[in-house]
Amino acid sequence: MSDPYQNDRGNKDRSITRPDSGTTDTTRRSGKTHPAPGTPFLVGDDMTGGYGKGPDILHGCTIAVNPGEIAVIVGPNGAGKSTAMKAVFGMLEVRSGRVMLDGEDITALTPQDRVKKGMGFVPQTSNIFTGLTVEENLEMGAFIRTDDFRGTMEQVYELFPILKEKRYQAAGELSGGQRQQVAVGRALMTQPKVLMLDEPTAGVSPIVMDELFDRIIEVARTGIPILMVEQNARQALEIADKGYVLVQGRNAHTGTGKELLADADVRRSFLGG
Repeated sequence: MSDPYQNDRGNKDRSITRPDSGTTDTTRRSGKTHPAPGTPFLVGDDMTGGYGKGPDILHGCTIAVNPGEIAVIVGPNGAGKSTAMKAVFGMLEVRSGRVMLDGEDITALTPQDRVKKGMGFVPQTSNIFTGLTVEENLEMGAFIRTDDFRGTMEQVYELFPILKEKRYQAAGELSGGQRQQVAVGRALMTQPKVLMLDEPTAGVSPIVMDELFDRIIEVARTGIPILMVEQNARQALEIADKGYVLVQGRNAHTGTGKELLADADVRRSFLGG
């Protein structure tokens, strides 16, 4: 797998991002505020909440990511990793805390409205239309766009060459790794400001996992912030700019990927020594 710690990752080519993605001016042309310098581009801040009327699963959890970064959420089973991701995306009630995107409080928005604001979300399962072709899946990803999206589709094909080769094949006939590429590609068709991936390497072979991680690094190089939940903790932290270890819905450890990999407590408790 390519070196995840090279200094030139990020902001190389913004062509698959929205024109205003990752800006740090104090105001937009429309008058909306941007995050102040040092403020994360996307942050779920001090989130407490759960599903429906059930008990809280998250307890003061905070996760954040900046343009060009890969932020990874890891932890044991039942730690609240996917719940934290879904809270940021608006799929469960945040009873206290808030979610901020590009300086705007989006805590009260529905997932659909968050997509319109620039959030791309790839769930772990049921993330493609199996009866549609690869190309039709990508076209479905452009449902919110009114411009010509063919250029973006070509960029997705450049990122995932196998998808161009199989563009007329039913997505349900693809391998697990190829399906994940379709799912990520479809999310990129919206030209997201931020990309959220829930267990993108679940159920794939180590070779396919390495390839997917390489492609995720390439996406981050375009300037898109990536927030990712991963069970393959060691491999995920190797490519992470930021890492969040959750335990029972709380932040247990936070740091760069390198720092967490070097932390004896993290290695012993979560990485197998």
